[in-house]
Amino acid sequence: LDKKVIALKAAAVGTPGDNLQVFNLDTKTKLKAYNMPTSVEFWKWITPTMLGLVTATSVYHWDVEAASDEPVKVFDRTPNLAGAQIISYRASADLKWSVLIGITAGAPERPQLAKGFMQLYSFDQQKSQPLEAHAAGFATMKVPGKDVPSNVIAFAQKTLRDGQVISKLHVIELGSTAGGGIKRQAELFFPAEFADDFPVSLQISEKYSIVYVITKLGLLFVYDLETATAIFRNRISPDPIFLAVASDTTGGFYAINRRGQVLLGTVNEATIVPFVSQQLNNLDLALALAKRGNLPGAEGLIGQQFEKLYAAGQYKEAAEAAADSPQGMLRTKEVLERLKAVPAQPGQKPPILIYLGVLLQKGKLNMLESTELARLVLSQNKKELLVNWYNEGKLEGGEELGDLVSAAGDKDMALRIYTSCNASAKIIGTLAEKGDFQALVAYTGQSGQKLDYMFLLQSLMMSNPAGAVALAKMAVKQVPAPVDVNTVADLFLQRNMIREATAFLLDALVPDRPEQAALQTKLLEINLITNPQVADAILANGTLTHYDKPRVAQLCEKAGLYMRALQHYTDLPDIKRCIVNTLALDVQALTEYFGTLSREWALECLKELLVSNPQQNLQLVVNIAKEYTEQLTSAKVVEMFEGQNSYHGLYFYLGARIAFSEDPDEHYKYIEAAARTGQLKEVERVTRESNVYPPEKVKAFLMEAKLTDARPLINVCDRFDMVADLTSYLYSNNMLRYIEGYVQKVSPGKTPEVVGALLDIEAPEDFVNNLILSVRSLLPVDRLVDAVESRHRLRLLTPFLEHLIGEGSADPAVHNALGKIIIDTNNNPEHFLTTNPFYDSLTVGKYAEKRDPNLACVAYKRGLCDDALVACTGKNSMFKLQARYIVERADGELWLKVLVETNPNRRALIDQVVSTALPESRNPEQVSVAVKAFMTQELHAELIDLLEKIVLQNSAFSNNANLQNLLILTAIRAVPAKVKDYVHRLDNFDGPAVAEKAIEYQLCEEAFEIYKKFNRKVEAIRVLLEHMGEPGLTRAFDFASKVDEAPVYSELGHAQLKADKVGDAIASYLKAGDSSNYPAVVEKAKGAKVYDDLVKFLLMVRKKTKDSKVDTELVYAYAKTAQMGPLEEFIAGAHQANLQACGDRLFEEEMYEAARVLFTHIPNWGRLASTLVKLGRHQLAVDAARKANSPKCWKEVLFACVDAKEFRLAQLAGLSIIVNADDLDEVSEYYQRRGHFEELLALLENGIGLERAHMGIFTELGALYARYRPEKLLEHLKLFSTRLNIPRLIRVCDEQQHWKELTYLYIIYDEYDNAASTMMAHSPTAWEHVQFKDVSVKVSNTEVHYRALAFYLEEHPDLLVDLLGVLTPRLDHGRVVEQFRKASQLPLIKDYLVSVQKSNIEEVNEALNTLLVEEEDYESLRHSIAHFDNYNQLGLAGKLEKHELLEFRRVSATLYKKNLRWRKAVELAKVDKLYKDAMETTAASGDAELAEELLTYFITGGEHECFAACLYACYDLLRADGVMELAWRHKLMDFAFPYLIQVVKEYTGKVDLLLSERKEVAATQEAAVKEAATVEAQRNAYAALMPLALPAPNMGGEAYYHQPQAQAFQGHGGAFQGHGGAQAGAGTFGGNGY
Repeated sequence: LDKKVIALKAAAVGTPGDNLQVFNLDTKTKLKAYNMPTSVEFWKWITPTMLGLVTATSVYHWDVEAASDEPVKVFDRTPNLAGAQIISYRASADLKWSVLIGITAGAPERPQLAKGFMQLYSFDQQKSQPLEAHAAGFATMKVPGKDVPSNVIAFAQKTLRDGQVISKLHVIELGSTAGGGIKRQAELFFPAEFADDFPVSLQISEKYSIVYVITKLGLLFVYDLETATAIFRNRISPDPIFLAVASDTTGGFYAINRRGQVLLGTVNEATIVPFVSQQLNNLDLALALAKRGNLPGAEGLIGQQFEKLYAAGQYKEAAEAAADSPQGMLRTKEVLERLKAVPAQPGQKPPILIYLGVLLQKGKLNMLESTELARLVLSQNKKELLVNWYNEGKLEGGEELGDLVSAAGDKDMALRIYTSCNASAKIIGTLAEKGDFQALVAYTGQSGQKLDYMFLLQSLMMSNPAGAVALAKMAVKQVPAPVDVNTVADLFLQRNMIREATAFLLDALVPDRPEQAALQTKLLEINLITNPQVADAILANGTLTHYDKPRVAQLCEKAGLYMRALQHYTDLPDIKRCIVNTLALDVQALTEYFGTLSREWALECLKELLVSNPQQNLQLVVNIAKEYTEQLTSAKVVEMFEGQNSYHGLYFYLGARIAFSEDPDEHYKYIEAAARTGQLKEVERVTRESNVYPPEKVKAFLMEAKLTDARPLINVCDRFDMVADLTSYLYSNNMLRYIEGYVQKVSPGKTPEVVGALLDIEAPEDFVNNLILSVRSLLPVDRLVDAVESRHRLRLLTPFLEHLIGEGSADPAVHNALGKIIIDTNNNPEHFLTTNPFYDSLTVGKYAEKRDPNLACVAYKRGLCDDALVACTGKNSMFKLQARYIVERADGELWLKVLVETNPNRRALIDQVVSTALPESRNPEQVSVAVKAFMTQELHAELIDLLEKIVLQNSAFSNNANLQNLLILTAIRAVPAKVKDYVHRLDNFDGPAVAEKAIEYQLCEEAFEIYKKFNRKVEAIRVLLEHMGEPGLTRAFDFASKVDEAPVYSELGHAQLKADKVGDAIASYLKAGDSSNYPAVVEKAKGAKVYDDLVKFLLMVRKKTKDSKVDTELVYAYAKTAQMGPLEEFIAGAHQANLQACGDRLFEEEMYEAARVLFTHIPNWGRLASTLVKLGRHQLAVDAARKANSPKCWKEVLFACVDAKEFRLAQLAGLSIIVNADDLDEVSEYYQRRGHFEELLALLENGIGLERAHMGIFTELGALYARYRPEKLLEHLKLFSTRLNIPRLIRVCDEQQHWKELTYLYIIYDEYDNAASTMMAHSPTAWEHVQFKDVSVKVSNTEVHYRALAFYLEEHPDLLVDLLGVLTPRLDHGRVVEQFRKASQLPLIKDYLVSVQKSNIEEVNEALNTLLVEEEDYESLRHSIAHFDNYNQLGLAGKLEKHELLEFRRVSATLYKKNLRWRKAVELAKVDKLYKDAMETTAASGDAELAEELLTYFITGGEHECFAACLYACYDLLRADGVMELAWRHKLMDFAFPYLIQVVKEYTGKVDLLLSERKEVAATQEAAVKEAATVEAQRNAYAALMPLALPAPNMGGEAYYHQPQAQAFQGHGGAFQGHGGAQAGAGTFGGNGY
């Protein structure tokens, strides 16, 4: 968990257990929270992300990063820990073991010696073991004989057993182990004065494998973990220690004593090993500690151990001892060589491998060890191991290691190694070998070296052609290019490296510039001649555009690249010449090429292809035409094919377009081409499927072509309804079978047209009949009948129709046709019309209407053809028949049609209905429908006459209720005056319904009479009340008094209530005993404010209805009438009143006393408090609010008390409000708006002491202090900094300009940038130097640092260096120098410049050097330039060479010397006569000429002693002959003679050495000759045994033996001669000297 986190625990008020929370201190966010149901007695972080929680009975683990918020229970506490105080809980690193420690009071005889109990728990086994111990800890330890470290537990105990105190330290290996694990124990020796002392903590140092046992009284015991051996004991604290924790970084521990001191105890690494070996005399332990902790002090022991093992032949153990030596004291070259010299034992690894393997496990090898390991590994061909070790950082790179890896073939790894050790020469060589020239250029550019590209190119062309190409490509891309492209290309071509030259030129010509035209042409020429495929690929790439295209086109044509030639030719004859080579052209490419030609040229080329080889090129031409139809236009293409009489081409071309073309002409041309090429199936398909071709034109062509297959013509004529022409053509060409096939298989539905056409051309009836019979039921009979009937040949169908009827046909068309024939023949048509169920009445009736209207009416009546029958009877004046039919039909819609005003025959029809049809009818339904029809058409007069005749004249329908109703209703509509008479005369009508209709027509009196006649009193009074206005209300009162019935009074009450006569209404309701309308009565009574009458009414309602609303309104009425006694009596009894709602209403209407009574009775303390506030009873209001305990109530009471200036009561209310953060701002604002600042401050000051005080209270109090009591603000901020909303207070302090406080807030909120800015902007009040220093090192914006420097420079320059001291790690020193240089204040920061000069920054060095020059401090300047070289050395030297002080001029000479300006340095030394400096500079320069000039200078200046001294100082640079010449010429031989003696001695030694080497060579050669002679002699000893026929081996005899001697002699003579030559040369040199 890489975060700063804190875990908090608090007891939740009112709930059991503890509330646990974990916060991130960086982000100020909550990570996790949980409410433990039981109290946590002890808790501790056991891992960076996990807390151990110990309750009274169990142990839990709580993982902060787990998905669940709930802790996980891990085990229950053992009984031995019951009632114990838990002091520790720890877990092993792998979380497989944990231990819980607790203590209890001691035994009665030793109460001070606390008892310690331990519970050891195994997570794998889920078992616990109770033990006695005071402290324990886990560690991992490497146990001998095991590869994996083991878990061990160490625990300390001090137990009183049988009167004796047992104090021990135990170290036990955990887990099941074969043969038992490690168990160690040791005594803990307590002095007598610490008899009751006991361990409180045990810490284990993993770094040193040491156990620290800390006791309560401050004793420290130190033991070795592996052996449990005591090392040290002492008292570390005079005060009791109660807590300790391990310090992983130091290998020690931290402890806290009662005084609050934090103690750090750890090992003194420099003295512990000598202490153990000398004081404790435990050499083994000292050695073990040194190895484990890599500690000094065991050098002698380690060396002795190694020598002892090595001498004993225990090389493996010796190697391990050397590798494990502390601080690498035995990791030397001598030890390495000794281990290498040891031969490997059989079955064992060589000691050197063991040594290096142990080092690899421990860490990184040094350069020597890395090289040796590489040599061993590579000799075994295991380079991968070496690569892995190097990648893991276990090897140190060096040139020798890189050479080994490079020799093994891994150039990449070798390059990495060379780079790590900065081996420039090896890096360049490796990059060249790899061919990574880009990296080579980059590297040489960085290192300042220059590459000879031409030399590298020529070398690589022989050894690595691909590398040469890569280098050439890279070179020409540089700007400016170091090589010429033409030159490089010629180099490749001179060596016949066509492929490489091509690759290079392709890359070099990528820019495709016009000036590269010749090179582009050359590239294409050489490839077209030598490798046309490559040229084709280059052209296909399209990157070259400036070459000679005509030349390339010709070469392409010669090379057989006709496609490329076509792409480059620009003349049509050339194109036509090339394009006919279709066998050598790619079809796809040729097709695409046509897309680049103009329309005219493309058509010409297509024609050329057709002319040259029409059979071969036809398909190609067709494909091209199809591809570019849009450009060429289909018309031109068709014209081209037709011009060449290529119907096959036309067929193929149009065949591809016909599916999507909508050009009729194209479809016609396709049909024509298909027909002419014999593709009759295609002709048939197109004529059948196409919808575009011109039918007339195609029909004419097909008839003209007279194809043997008539199906195409049939398709055209059938689809486009040219059946007559088809029939005529087929009949005239004697294709009768096609006629039969057409009507039978193709289109039976068009048989009528075929029959009609045959009849028109007078075909034989037998053929026609046979044709019809062959189709039978498939043909449409109605159309056939129409066709035959239109030609007056209907009887022709008689056999066909009879045949169909005989087969049981029910087709109406068949029967219609037969019926027409029967009517025409008058063969008993009435029988057919009345008995045949299948014919269509309308069709046959229409046919018969012109022949016999009566037959037509028979057919119409049979088929209920109303409109046709009415029209026929009206047309023929057959109104009686029409009237009888309409009455019998009893169809309302039909009646409406015939009774419409626009019917000219309506009057005649009505007369027939009244006079004949209705009198004849005995069906009531027929009469009813007729009457309704009359009513619908508003024929009221006719209807009344009819009904009076039927109803009033004792007819069969006199007592018919419907007719009576109809008569009265009709009278209501038409003759209202007759209604009352009808009412009195008729008795069998529906009174209520008729009364409603009368009311609808405003006949209220008639309706009242009807209701009275039918004894409907309630409806009668409603008529009076609802339809007769104010008089009706009076008549209704009289009618109700007369009737005296409750329902009538209820209706009267409703009307009175509606008329706002509330008192009369209530009286009527009381008489009726009606409580049903009480809600309306209540509302009206409240509106009229007749609460006395309302009380009476509600008391009556309450007897009948149990409703809370009734009781509520009654309570309200009591309150409105101020009847407090009855009110209190009522609410004290049983009721259902909603007192809360009623009280709220009374409160809103300001009837506070009544409201108080209700709220007190409920009780509702909140509303009671509000009511008491309104009544001005503030103390009682506070008491009620306390009982209510509602924030809203408290606020209301508070505000009222504030307004009334009852601040004591207001404070009581306020303390209950401000604990709610949401209400605090409102309370504060209320006080402040009314100017009660002191009272508000007093309230909040009391509030911060509350148990529920929250951050808002502290923050608001701080804001108020900032506004009204600034002198208390800073103290408040410091006391409660952790409980403040800092951002808000920052804003307030900024507004109120409290800068010191604002700075403090910024600091505690970690806003260090703002804090620093505030202190600088408001320094008189906010700035403090120590505080500013602390803040400045924590700011994140580096610009603040430089502003701070400017601020200090301006206001506090005396403290500037102190500030710079703390800011040094965070500053850009160059920028600081520039800042102070601009301010001309560099001397102020000299100490700072000296302190940061170790970074060797140019700006700092130059600034400091300038200051030193100004201060004339040459010693410091000399030290500066000697140790820090990053500055303009020559510039400084130029300034100092004319300085008035000698030492500064010497510094200038030193600078020139460092920059290899030897001559300048010598000149300066000469000027100042610093001859020693001049001689030293000259000797360091290595320049012989400069040395000779200095000698000459000394001779010229008469400085003979300096001349002699210079001979020795510049000895290696001077030639002896020149020196002697100068000495002899200037008479200085005495001064030069010591030099001459030295020269002679040196040369004599060299000659002697040369002679000895020659002798050794001669001896070696002589020995080799003798050995060769011996071998030859032995070989020749077998010559006598060889056959005589074979030639003997070459044996030179005496000459053979003497030849080597002669050579040796010559060699000796040559050496001698060379020696003599040297002597002669010396003499000659002397002569030249003269």
